[in-house]
Amino acid sequence: MKIDPSDRMQAELQRVIHWSVRALSLLMLFVIVMGVLDVAWTLYERLLTPPRFILTISDMLATFGAFMAVLIAIEIFINITIYLRDNVIHVKIVMATALMAIARKVIIIDMETTEATYVFAIGVVVVAMSIGYWLIHQLPRESHMEE
Repeated sequence: MKIDPSDRMQAELQRVIHWSVRALSLLMLFVIVMGVLDVAWTLYERLLTPPRFILTISDMLATFGAFMAVLIAIEIFINITIYLRDNVIHVKIVMATALMAIARKVIIIDMETTEATYVFAIGVVVVAMSIGYWLIHQLPRESHMEE
């Protein structure tokens, strides 16, 4: 976003937003570190629960879900970092993060207790997000950035 150097209020507001985004990046870093510790703790607990050193399918799915949550947090951190650097939201990265989040949902979904309409709705979201991501890749680089 271009700032008129003579507009003092606009410059101050932009500075507040910039520092707010920096604070968000620090908070997200904390979330990532805590997420990694949670994944390690969860894995440790599951490996020590009898039968020891064996992961069941449900253990693996829970662990995969925790891993994916940390990866999504890392993607959000990257989005924040790029915003700080470029002062622009990159839609391609946001779409990739959303795809990762819906993929996490698909991986951890319990098909035995989930209603068919919910599974269908998630499928529609996956297809819509995939098409959107593909379309963004088809556009020239300049046209898929928002200011």
